[in-house]
Amino acid sequence: MKANWHPQILQVFHEQGLGFECVSRGEVEHVLATLKGIDRKRILYTPNFAPRAEYAWAVEQGIWVTLDNLHPLQKWPELFTGRDLFVRIDTGHGRGHHDKVRTAGVHSKFGVPLFEVEELERLAKAAGAKIVGLHAHTGSGVFTVDNWQTVGDTLTALTQRFRDVRTVDLGGGLGVPERLGQQGVLLTEFGATLAAIKAAHPKLTLWIEPGRYLVAEAGVLLAQVTQLKGKGEVHYVGVATGMNSLIRPALYGAHHEILNLTRLDDVATEVVNVVGPICESGDLLGVDRLLPPSEEGDVLLIATAGAYSRSMSSRYNLRDPAPEFVI
Repeated sequence: MKANWHPQILQVFHEQGLGFECVSRGEVEHVLATLKGIDRKRILYTPNFAPRAEYAWAVEQGIWVTLDNLHPLQKWPELFTGRDLFVRIDTGHGRGHHDKVRTAGVHSKFGVPLFEVEELERLAKAAGAKIVGLHAHTGSGVFTVDNWQTVGDTLTALTQRFRDVRTVDLGGGLGVPERLGQQGVLLTEFGATLAAIKAAHPKLTLWIEPGRYLVAEAGVLLAQVTQLKGKGEVHYVGVATGMNSLIRPALYGAHHEILNLTRLDDVATEVVNVVGPICESGDLLGVDRLLPPSEEGDVLLIATAGAYSRSMSSRYNLRDPAPEFVI
């Protein structure tokens, strides 16, 4: 859900039989309002440091609820009495292209670390809760399938301790090629890895969370050139929107290919920085990009913006972000 919550996209995925992972009450309510009559067991709620009231609301909704640390069982055990729960495990090893997208390990705020599983078992039993699902997500932008093999090995081993587990969620993070010609995840290898885990544990249901992988390449950001500027050897192409519409480059150095749609057939001869109108030095959509000479009014295309673009947008500087349209 956090990658892209556009109602028409949710409807497409709903019709294809996918479930929906939500990280807030607002996302859950958006799914319920958009997909009337959805089977609530197709919704996985995976909050992180949410308040007690949000968990109390979620357990009454008939959706799958994930605990991300021991605090809820330590402080609010009465909420989970008689409930079937998922638990997010920190496997101890984060992966991904940047520190800010690695979601496992001691420097990540997510998940119950492996050294706390004995305490987790004790607290769940004391609360009268049943752990029926184990979940892990190590990071985003991962291209090697051994990541999911490692996660699978860790979680399936824990089923020897948590005997009620019937679902293992291997998480997501499948890398999306950011640069032209870059090799993506080899889906044949990924499928073979999943099949091997399933063959070794036939009684378990396996889930994955492809999220960004499904929508990133399905969307682009279009921005019109507003001004041109030079500072010595550095040339800037300014466009009508920036980090308020696509914050990934500023937030964690993500690369998005940029093309000048107006001059697709022109020879690229200028190295430029593509920048937006936001009053921040970090408002960069692309640095040192080779483009044809651009003019005011040209339309630039910023690729792989179907995920974490509109969903992470803001009205910073009181500038409206780019609207999102489904074609």
